[in-house]
Amino acid sequence: MKLIADNLRITKPDIRMALKNYDPGPIQELVRKCARQGAFALDVNTGPLGKNPEADMRFFIEAVESVTDLPLLIDTTNSLAMKAGLLAAKNRVIINGFSLEPKKLEKILPLAKEFDADIVGFLLYPDSRVPKTEAERFEIALKLMDRAEAAGVAKERVIIDPVVPPLVWEDGIVQARAVLNVIRALPELLGFPIRTIGGISNLGTGAKDKVKRRLLEQVYVAMLASAGLSFALLDILDTDLARSAKVSVILAREEIFSWGMVPEK
Repeated sequence: MKLIADNLRITKPDIRMALKNYDPGPIQELVRKCARQGAFALDVNTGPLGKNPEADMRFFIEAVESVTDLPLLIDTTNSLAMKAGLLAAKNRVIINGFSLEPKKLEKILPLAKEFDADIVGFLLYPDSRVPKTEAERFEIALKLMDRAEAAGVAKERVIIDPVVPPLVWEDGIVQARAVLNVIRALPELLGFPIRTIGGISNLGTGAKDKVKRRLLEQVYVAMLASAGLSFALLDILDTDLARSAKVSVILAREEIFSWGMVPEK
């Protein structure tokens, strides 16, 4: 399980202001911090962007790549911004992402073939609803793979996101367990070692107690590692969470153990 930093978000006031002013400084400093914490990749979450999505995305990608060669997940629902980001990027890129939503099938999915890029596929209904059961998630996964194949995207290019649910949902705990089972079963269902990704921060959405939220995330990331998750999207600057994730990977590997493998506090 590799760790992807989800810290680079347009929802953060300093990052939003940096984009507004085309000031790369705050973006570069945050990227450096994430890299120092051992991130495998960075999720560049610009949101849909505004009046100048292509110029804004180019600025964002160039600011990030000026201080790192880490892989980038380009995270936007705006297809124009996505294409601009793919054109601007020199680092390895992953498109984040598509679903059965018609606009994403039409505008986002074809970019994976055009740019020969990996792409995240969300297990969501066409109206963006989250499926409630394992069976529903499996059904959507099969449909996603069919649509990717029809678009000329190799199955190995798809990374499935089973969508980690907020625990505050009425069936949040049940769905959180379903996600674990889906991750375990997908390779057999699809007939090849499909990669998976999960957003850890979704779990504690709406939590007022940060201490309890962090504890739940630390435990769940260990469960995800045990289930075989390929990529954990998380707050890499939360040192306790990142450390828990790294230790979870060690215990899930089934290799010879040494204490030197355990990261320092």
